[in-house]
Amino acid sequence: MRILLVDDEKKIITVLKAYLQQEGFQVSTASNGLIALTMFKENPFDLLILDLMLPGMSGTEICSEIRKISSVPIIMLTAKVEEEDRIRGLSIGADDYITKPFSPREVVARVRAVLRRTNNETAPLADVVCYDNGLTIDNIQHEIRLHDQAVSLTPTEFKILGALAKSPGRVYSRGQLVEIVQGHDFNGDDRVVDAHVKKIRQKIESIPSDPKIILTVFGIGYKFNPSAGG
Repeated sequence: MRILLVDDEKKIITVLKAYLQQEGFQVSTASNGLIALTMFKENPFDLLILDLMLPGMSGTEICSEIRKISSVPIIMLTAKVEEEDRIRGLSIGADDYITKPFSPREVVARVRAVLRRTNNETAPLADVVCYDNGLTIDNIQHEIRLHDQAVSLTPTEFKILGALAKSPGRVYSRGQLVEIVQGHDFNGDDRVVDAHVKKIRQKIESIPSDPKIILTVFGIGYKFNPSAGG
């Protein structure tokens, strides 16, 4: 696995590179945003660790540019702790967010977790998936069942629920769900996702106003809970 580590603090580069290499990763480094973007375009990487504040080009700008051409996992590092910074990083496509100071072992653990999650997402969908919460997604018949009772979803609702259920616990931003449903060229309001999620909840939640299956992560988006009942 090849990792591009981008940070303008030499100490962080040195320590994280050593820890990641010890875990068997191949690590390339950059301390400038423009150089990092050029390196990414010219070389294949499996994951990026990207500082938010960089000379030449900010981490958020790099993330936005990369998301136009790739879905490679991105973990953002920052000394900032404001909620808006975290939300912005996740909303433009970052997969995880770590604030400084941090333990190098925590970063390695997050890298492995993100790679596992990404591998699960890119794996082919199973024909029929049953979850602990009583939900069954039949990708052959394009059907949803809850406790063996058929649930009628529109094609868009089916895509949204399928995307969330494929990676239980992962937080999807509204923008990411829009891309899944409408594609990268969609120019509409991503708040349309809220309306679709509301309709899905009305069909699969016991109490739609107090959802247990599709959970809201305020300011970011939604995640799927595979264990709680509907």
